[in-house]
Order: sequence, then C-alpha cells, then structure tokens
Amino acid sequence: MGIIIVPFYIRYMGPEAYGLVGFFTVLQAFFNLLDLGLSQTVARESARYSGGDSNAVDFRRLVRALEGVFASIAIAGAILLLALAEFISGYWLNASILPRTEIKISLQLMAIVVALRWMSGLYRGVISGAEQFVWLSSFNSLVATGRFILVLPILMFYSASPSIFFSFQLGVSVLELAGIAFMAYRIMPSIPAGQTIRWQWAPLKPILRFSLSIAFTSCVWALVTQTDKLVLSKLLPLAEYGYFTVAVLVAGGLMVVSGPISTAILPRMARLHAENRYDQLTEVYRHATQLVTVVVVPVTLILVFFAPQVLWAWTGDANLVDKAAPALALYALGYGILAISAFQYYLQYAVGDLKLHLIGSAIFVMVLVPSLIWAASKHGMVGAGWAWLVCNGLYFIFWTPLVHRRFAPGLHASWMFSDVLKPALLPIFAVILFEPYMLWSTSRAVLTGQLLCIAATLLTFAYLMASRVSKFNQK
Repeated sequence: MGIIIVPFYIRYMGPEAYGLVGFFTVLQAFFNLLDLGLSQTVARESARYSGGDSNAVDFRRLVRALEGVFASIAIAGAILLLALAEFISGYWLNASILPRTEIKISLQLMAIVVALRWMSGLYRGVISGAEQFVWLSSFNSLVATGRFILVLPILMFYSASPSIFFSFQLGVSVLELAGIAFMAYRIMPSIPAGQTIRWQWAPLKPILRFSLSIAFTSCVWALVTQTDKLVLSKLLPLAEYGYFTVAVLVAGGLMVVSGPISTAILPRMARLHAENRYDQLTEVYRHATQLVTVVVVPVTLILVFFAPQVLWAWTGDANLVDKAAPALALYALGYGILAISAFQYYLQYAVGDLKLHLIGSAIFVMVLVPSLIWAASKHGMVGAGWAWLVCNGLYFIFWTPLVHRRFAPGLHASWMFSDVLKPALLPIFAVILFEPYMLWSTSRAVLTGQLLCIAATLLTFAYLMASRVSKFNQK
C-alpha cells in the first residue's frame, strides 16, 4: 500500500512535501539505533520459550525489564528529535515552497510518531517469536490501510499540508501501539497466583551480549540503508529529494517482498536450533532461499530493465520518470542482491553467534559509507546507486562463502548453484534475450498489463527451476 499510494501523495502534497515523508523514513531508521538489538532479542527469546527452552516467569520478567528500557528510550529519543526540529527545518532541508514553520511542526509530529512506532517493536517481537504471523499480518494490513489509504480523503478534501498528514499518522500510531500491546499480553504466559513481576535489571544481563551484537548489526543496517538518504537530503533540493525517495522506495519494495519470508523463518530456525534439529534447520534455510529467489528475481529484473516503463505506468509523471529511473534500476539490483545475501545473517542469528557477522558488517560499512558520501556528492542519486550496487555485490560474492564455511561446512556450493543460480538464470536469460524486441504501449493501463504479463512469465520460469519450492507445493 505504501508503494502504490505514492503517486497520490505527490499529486496532492507536491514533491517537496513528499520529500518530508522521505526524511521521516530516515528519522525512523536512525531512531531504531536506540533499539540496541532488544526487539530482535525478545523475538528470539519468545521463540525459545515456545520451544520449551525457558520458563514462563523468566520470560515475563524479561519482557517487563525490556518494557522499562523501551519506554525510557522512547521518551528520550522523542525529546531529542523535538529539540532538533528547529535546526533541521532551518539549516538542513533545502525547501523553496514550504514555509519553515510548517516544516518545523511536521518534524515535531514526526518525533512523536517515530517514538510510538519504535515502542511497538517490542510487542511485535513477542508476537513474531510466538509465530503468530496470521494475526500479525492481518493487524499490519489494517494499520497500513489506516496509515496510507484513510489519509487520502483528508489530503483531497480538507488539507494536503504535511502537518495535517503527520497529525493523522500520530493518531494511527497511538491505535497501533494499543492494539499490538494488547495482543502481546494475550500471548504471553500468565503470572502464577500470588506473584508479581516488577522491573529489574537482572533479566537483561544474560542477553546483553547477544543484544549488543544485534545492536551493532542494527547500526550497520541503518548506516548501510540510510546514509545515502541522509547525505542527499542535504545536497538535493527538497523536491528532487522527493523524487529520489520514490526511486528508493520502489527498489526497497524488494525487501517488502522478501521480508515476510525472513520474518517467518527466523523464529523457526532459532527454535529448531534450540531443539538440536540441525537437518531440519538446513532444510528450512535452503527452502526459504529458493522461495525468496523465485519471488525476488523476477521483480528485480522488471525494475532493472524496465524502470522507465514501471515509473510511467505507476505515476504518469514524465518529470519523475526522467529523474528517478536511472537510480531505480541501480538500487533495485542492489536490493535484489541484498535480499539473497541476508540469508547468511539468518543462519548466524539462529545459532546465536553473530561474531562473524559483526566483522563482515564492520568491513562492509567502512567501504560503503565513504563510497556513498563521495559518489552522492559527485554524481547525486545515480552515484549513490552505483555505490550501493557495487558494495552489495562484493559483499555477497566474498563474504557469504566464509559464513557458510563456518556455520554450515560444505553447504555453500550447492546452496549457491541449486538454490540461487538455478532459479535465477532462466529468467535472467529470458529478459536479456527479449528486452530489445519489446514494443511498449503508450496507454498506462495497457503498459501495466504488459509489465504484469512479463513478471508472471519470469516468475513461472523461476518457479519451474526451483526444485525445492515446486516439490513442496506438489506435496
């Protein structure tokens, strides 16, 4: 929904105001650095509790301790962002149409919304660790409908100002936090009669090492995915930054496609490891790799080879197509590679040993961040796209084999050729062979149909070559 609805936002709010929406995404990502790895840790502990590896009282004590930490950090983070609103509105963002006061008010609303959404991460961890994905997906869909769809009538008939937009987001975030906290408490085990759970520091001590490892990973992820956006928010006019945000949002949709699969397998793999069922863990790992490859590769190819057609069919905005298409192709290929290379992290997460991941992430970020800053300052959004693509490609080629050698000896060659390359090669060859002969319609509706047909064909090719996925479905 967040991707499909963007053309309406740009139409009614304008590219400058949508640039603020893009900056809001950056703020939210950097705010998540305060998580310290705790939300992912509680998801793992919830999975371990479901697998019988911990008792009810210890789990409830851990959640209560984390609630105190999350609430404290949420308040402190919101205060910090509120204090920075004046500086960001006056000296960082390059607006030419929006009044400075309007930008400042929007930033202040963003600060509160970001804090509330981040607080929801704790309870999401409890729910996902318990593998209650049907309820969580339904709830997320409901929230997304409110966040992206129900705001449209307000923008169309009342006011399209950014402050009104973020005021609505604030209301949705309050309801989101209340609903997800209610469900988390229903899932958690009940307290034995006569006992109370008070806040204590002690339950956090055993998980600190693992949490801090994830915290470092979260910092790296924020630097990896948001540095270019932060740099370009200063370098580009706010309107052009809005176009850049559109390109990255569409390319990032690849992670939206693969994200639910990784969300499902992380607690399952952690549980299988806790139960010493290593063969089943490897099977889940390889099956999920093929599934992500089957889904991600066709979408990546569409965005890489047909970026102008996708943007035109989606928005009908020739100016946006001209500015965003080159960056979209580069970012899409980079995100496609990232969706596959993320699997080596899932394996380390399940085992509970992130040392090698920390080393690889540190090397990656030390190469990527200066490359992004230099390329973005010299060549704008296209330069940032090239830096993103090259660094992700090198990381996948050189680091993933090392992780497999450490945690799954002898797996990498068969994983690479059977689970990644085999489903990907036929769609790649097909699009390279037929792309020069494509005849595109000038009608946006017909063009959309053409793109969907191509995507369906590529998806079929990938599915037919993915032996694990097709055999699973035949069962």
